[in-house]
Order: sequence, then C-alpha cells, then structure tokens
Amino acid sequence: MSLLLRSSRVLQRVSALNPAASYASHAPAHKEPSPIGNREVVGFGFNGAANYVDRADFPLPAIRFKTVTPDIQALREKEKGDWKKLTLEEKKQLYRASFCQTFAEMDAPTGEWKTITGCTLFFMSLALWVFMGMKLFVYPKELPPTFSEERQQAQLQRMIDISVNPVEGISSHWDYEKNDWKK
Repeated sequence: MSLLLRSSRVLQRVSALNPAASYASHAPAHKEPSPIGNREVVGFGFNGAANYVDRADFPLPAIRFKTVTPDIQALREKEKGDWKKLTLEEKKQLYRASFCQTFAEMDAPTGEWKTITGCTLFFMSLALWVFMGMKLFVYPKELPPTFSEERQQAQLQRMIDISVNPVEGISSHWDYEKNDWKK
C-alpha cells in the first residue's frame, strides 16, 4: 500500500513540475492524443516542457527519443540485470531509443558555411550585374559639366575666397598674403 501511495506522490510532483507529463499519463480517451505520443517522460528537461531536444550544453531531454515498443521494453528489462550480458548492439539500441544523436554527431560540422558562402557570392555577383546594368542603361554616358577641370578649379577658388573652414579645412592651407598654398 505504501508503494502505491509513494508512486502517486511522485506522479503528483512530476505533474506539478511538468504539466505535459501529467497530460501524457492521464489523458482521457475523448481528448486529442498526447503531443509526445507513447514516449516515456524521464525528467524535467531543458525548460520543463515534455519535449525532446539534442543539446550538448543540456544533455538530459525530458522524454525519450523513440516510442516504447515491445523490443525496447524487453531490452529495458534486460538492462536492469548484469550489463555484461548485453551485447554491444543491444547497448546501442538502448542508447538510440533514448537519444537521437551522440555528442560526436551533435558537435560534427554541418557544412552550413558552404551554403552561406555560396549565397553571399551569388548576391555579390547579382549586385555587380545590377551596377553594370545601371551604368550601361540608366546613367548618362557623359559626366555633368560640373565635373570639368575648370569648374572644379573655380569651385576651389570660391571656397578659398570665402574662407571655408579656416581652422582645419582647405582655407587653413592657403596663404592669403602670398596668394599661394602654404609650404
């Protein structure tokens, strides 16, 4: 009797910490099926929800990866005994029933950098083609007259005449007494 009472208290604590765990174990038949299916809730998890996530920084998901099948249930009963009697293949099956990836698989490079580099180069070449098209078809062939050498000289002379920025700018380099650039 005390074992039954103790197990109900544990279930109450788990359901208080994890609402999805109580939903999975006491879901009425007329309601929608549990979002976790027939998978065992084995802990609190990363954020308290009954979900599975492979994370190297938090390696204990709240539920097992695979659903409970008779084969896995038989292996779970066998693992309660001597582990030396388990074959390597059975140990791997037990691991894969609880976890999707090993740490080496989680930390393995994905090759995502290739996609990012390819997309970056594609968009850079697209921008270059747009620039060349604009240069060829949109912009005028000749520069405006304000870009001519004599107009630029006239603009510079006007800036010197009205003393534009005499402390640090262009007028600070002009010698007004000699009417020439300072040396």
